[in-house]
Amino acid sequence: MLDTANIQQQLTDRFGDEAVTPQLTADGMPTFWVGRDRILDVLSFVKSESVPAYRMLFDLTAIDERVRENRSDQPASDFTIVYHLLSLQPVAELRLKVALTGDYPATPSAVSIWPNANWYEREVWDMFGVSFDGHPNQRRILMPPTWKGHPLRKDHAARATEFEALHLDPKRQQEEEDALQFDPDDWGMQRQSENAEFMFLNMGPNHPSVHGVFRIVLQLDGEEIVDAVPDIGYHHRGAEKMGERQTWHTYIPYTDRVDYLGGVMNELPYVLNVENMLGIEVPERVKTTRVMLAEFFRITSHLMFFGTYVQDLGAMSPIFWMFSDRQKAYDVIEAITGFRMHPAFFRIGGLTMDLPEGWDRKVREFLDWFRPRIDEYKKMLAENRVLIERSKHIGAYSQDEAIDWGITGPGLRATGVDFDLRKARPYSGYEKYDFDVPLGTNGDCQDRLDVRIEEMRQSCRIIEQCMTGMPSGDYKADHPLTTPPPKERTMQDIETLIAHFLTVSWGPVIPAMESSTMVEATKGLNSYYSISDKHTMSYRTRIRTPSFPHLQQIPLISQGGLVADLVAIIGSIDFVMADVDR
Repeated sequence: MLDTANIQQQLTDRFGDEAVTPQLTADGMPTFWVGRDRILDVLSFVKSESVPAYRMLFDLTAIDERVRENRSDQPASDFTIVYHLLSLQPVAELRLKVALTGDYPATPSAVSIWPNANWYEREVWDMFGVSFDGHPNQRRILMPPTWKGHPLRKDHAARATEFEALHLDPKRQQEEEDALQFDPDDWGMQRQSENAEFMFLNMGPNHPSVHGVFRIVLQLDGEEIVDAVPDIGYHHRGAEKMGERQTWHTYIPYTDRVDYLGGVMNELPYVLNVENMLGIEVPERVKTTRVMLAEFFRITSHLMFFGTYVQDLGAMSPIFWMFSDRQKAYDVIEAITGFRMHPAFFRIGGLTMDLPEGWDRKVREFLDWFRPRIDEYKKMLAENRVLIERSKHIGAYSQDEAIDWGITGPGLRATGVDFDLRKARPYSGYEKYDFDVPLGTNGDCQDRLDVRIEEMRQSCRIIEQCMTGMPSGDYKADHPLTTPPPKERTMQDIETLIAHFLTVSWGPVIPAMESSTMVEATKGLNSYYSISDKHTMSYRTRIRTPSFPHLQQIPLISQGGLVADLVAIIGSIDFVMADVDR
C-alpha cells in the first residue's frame, strides 16, 4: 500500500494545505476529503500528474450518512461521494471523498476525465438521488424509469412487505410499457443521415445472444452499427441493500449469487475484507484451501464462457461438451464443500468445515483428466479457421482505452497489459504459487478467448500445488469473532455455549471503521467496500464488480462493425447480468 504521506504531500504542494483532509481507515488505503469545488482538479491531477498516476477510475459510489452514529473526525455530510482510484504499475489505490449536504445535493461530473464515470454517476443518482452537474445523460440505470425514490437512501424501504401490494391495472401497465420505449432524441441520435434513414433495433432483453436479461438498442445503417445504447437493470436484486439488513455472517450466501458462476470467488473478497477489519489472521490451511477452490471456480466459469462463445459463433456441440466438463469440476467442489454452484463455504476467519477424507484423490483425478481436454479444445476450436475469422480484429480496444474504461481481468490482459492482482499484490498466499500470466496482443475477441484458455491451464498448475502442498492445521482461526466454536465443545462450559449462541445468532460486532478489499476474480477485479457503524451488520456494503464497467464499453468497440460482430463481442466480454446489476 502506498505511503499516505507521499500522496498527501503531492496534493498539498499542488492545491494547498486546506485542500485535502486525510482520514484513517482499516485498510490503510490513502483516503482524503476534497471539497466539491476542487474535486475535478484533484481528479485530473492524480490521473496524469501525480506519482504514481492513478489512471483507472476503479469505482465511484456514495454513502447516505444521515443516520450514521460513529464518524468522528470526518467532515459534516448528509451524503458522501467516494472515488476509488487505481494505479496498475506500481499497484496503488487512492480513495477520495466529497462531503455533500442537503436532501438532494449535487457535485460536478467526472465524465470529462474518465468515460466510465458515466454509468457510475448514473447509478449514484439512481440509488441515492445525488446529481452530477454536467453529466451528459443523467437518468436511471438500474431501476425502472417509473420508479419512485432512491433505493439505497436510508429512508427507502428494504423489504417487499414494506411496500403496498402491486396492482398492475391496464393504465399502469400502459405507463410502464410507454416508459420502456426508446426515443433516439433522448440519446442525441440522428434518425437519418444524408444518404439513408437509420433503423433502430432492439437486441434483448430476452435474446440468447445477449447472455441474460440485457438489452442493447442498435442504431443501424443497413447491417453496420452506427451506435449502440446498452440498457441494464433487468436483473437488479438489491444485493447492496441486503448487506444493510443481514449480519456480517449471514450475508455470505448472498455473495455467491452476485457472479453466480463464480461461486466462492465472490465470498473471498468479502471474508478477506471483514477479516482485515477485525485483524484476523487465518491458518495456512485455510488460505490454501481458499485458493484451490477459487481456481476451481475460475475453471468452471471459463468453461461456461468458452462453450457459450463458440455457440454464439454457430457451433452447437462444444457447449454440451463443456457443460459435461463443468459437472466433473463441480463433482470435486461438491465433494469438498457439500454444494456445487453456491457453496457458501468460506467463513469469517476460516471455512465451514475441514477438507473431507479422500479430497486429494478427487482433485488428482480431475487434473489428470482435464489437462488433455484443454489441449484438445484449443486445437479443435480455438485454432478453427472459421472461429478465427469471426474473432480476429473484432471488438478490439487499446491498452489506454481499456484502462480509461475500467477494464480488468482477462479483458485487460488481452491488450498486453501484464497485470494480475494474484502476482502484482498477492493475497491469501498466492505469492507461494508458481504460475504464468497469459497475455494477448490486440485486445480483440480472439485474444480474450486465448487468454482465458491459458488461464485454465494455469489454474490447474495452482490447484496441483495446493493439493501437493496442503498444510496441516485447523480450518479456522482461534479468534473470538470468527466462526462459532465446535458444537461438541458447547457442552463443556457455559462460556463456550454463550459464544456459540451469539456467533450464530448475531455474528461479530465490528468496531466503527471502513475497509475495502479486492481480488482477481473470474471476470476481473472484484471488491467489497464495507462500512461498520459498530453494529452486527454493515452500515454500507459496496460491491464493485468487473462486469459493470465492461458492458459500458460496448458502444465504443462495436461502432462500425456488423450485427454479427456484436454477437461475437458480447460473448467475448464474458459477463453475468447478476454481476452487472447486483
